[in-house]
Amino acid sequence: MFFRIILFLLLISQAATGNVQELIDKARPGDTIRIRSGLYKENNIIIRKPLTLIGEGYPIFDGELKQQVFIITSSHVNIQGIDIRNTGRSSLTDMAGIKLQNVSYVSVKDCKFYNTTYAVYLQNSHYCTIANNIIQAVAKDELQSGNGVHAWKSSHLKITGNTISGHRDGIYFEFVTASEISYNKSFNNIRYGLHFMFSHNDVYSYNVFLKNGAGVAVMYTKHVTMYKNVFDLNWGDATYGILLKDISDSKVISNIFHKNTIGIYMEGCNRIHVAGNAFSENGWALRIQASCEGNTVEKNNFTGNSFDVATNGTNMMNVFRANYWDKYEGYDLNKDGTGDVPHYPVSLYSVISEKVPAAMILYRSFLTNVMDQAEKVMPSIIPELLRDNEPRTGKWKL
Repeated sequence: MFFRIILFLLLISQAATGNVQELIDKARPGDTIRIRSGLYKENNIIIRKPLTLIGEGYPIFDGELKQQVFIITSSHVNIQGIDIRNTGRSSLTDMAGIKLQNVSYVSVKDCKFYNTTYAVYLQNSHYCTIANNIIQAVAKDELQSGNGVHAWKSSHLKITGNTISGHRDGIYFEFVTASEISYNKSFNNIRYGLHFMFSHNDVYSYNVFLKNGAGVAVMYTKHVTMYKNVFDLNWGDATYGILLKDISDSKVISNIFHKNTIGIYMEGCNRIHVAGNAFSENGWALRIQASCEGNTVEKNNFTGNSFDVATNGTNMMNVFRANYWDKYEGYDLNKDGTGDVPHYPVSLYSVISEKVPAAMILYRSFLTNVMDQAEKVMPSIIPELLRDNEPRTGKWKL
């Protein structure tokens, strides 16, 4: 014990010299190394044993736009309070501020990442936690940039409390299972605030996705729960709150979709439960393609959207039930809160603009109002099966 205390004090005294790799190599498994504040121009620092690294006053590790900084190849490593910046860029290597390779039970907490290609990169890693980090980059295009938190072929991850901006994707999951993404703010990223690919049995909740290039994408995935998130101001050409493509048996519950070009875009989706969400002031609240079936859309609020629902087909194999639609013009004679006549949320003009996008130039003209009113009297184009038979006459308290 006496020897370990002396070694620990020696490590602290040497930290100011900047030879951190030597400190790590000398430490015993399970030791804690405290790194003093200062500038450390070291890179490719490899951690091969269980250790805890704690920065005092946020010591800065500068990759000098050439290399990676920390590479972790051992399980049971903890890194906290480090400032990492200026990693290199390479077409052959995904350069990261901190890279986890084939490890378990590693945590990266309370760190700062500036101008990194990838901030935290997890490869075949499990039971790891990435929490309460500030991750900022200034990427200008997709090809020259990486992701804030990038995870591949991993499981049981916890990504929580991070603030991420300026990357290609804020958070990227590919072949990641049984993991949780929560309480993050992902904004101003070039492509997606969050990008899921082939990642099953995951939950993301209480996140904010703001002003991202294309919103959020969940693709080729099953058994995902999307709960209590905010999708705000993801606005532009082909921009979504959420793009759901080829996913099944999942839930979109109690989220807020505000001022997105498209709140939710669904293609090739089956058995998705969309309930308790608030759609407000979006271009299209929900675009559900004819390739979708077995989905249930119920107890949502649709207010102030240009179009509530759009589709590219006439055969609708999905259920709309008990939603509040601010465009509903029916009546409720018995005052039970449910309209007495069905509501058809697809307007004639949304059908026309789906087939002829150039027709959008006439949107909000007198002609569009006449056409929509005529369609309500003598419906002939809008999908007959896409209707809400139990429309609410008052908003749900979400």
